[in-house]
Amino acid sequence: MRCGCIAISKVQCDICHRFLEYGERYLVVDDEGEQSQRFCLDCCLSRGYASYKTEKGEKIITFFPGD
Repeated sequence: MRCGCIAISKVQCDICHRFLEYGERYLVVDDEGEQSQRFCLDCCLSRGYASYKTEKGEKIITFFPGD
């Protein structure tokens, strides 16, 4: 399961090991039977977990797959 989150405390990316700043967006991927993984926005974009889409004339980032 994917869950888009906003950092409100000390969170570290599991891929690049960078600490996220307060208010920064990140993704939590929770697979059954495995430990949850946290990915920063840059790592999500490089691995295909996040993508850009245009909504109401603005370019936004989404963690959820498109139609």
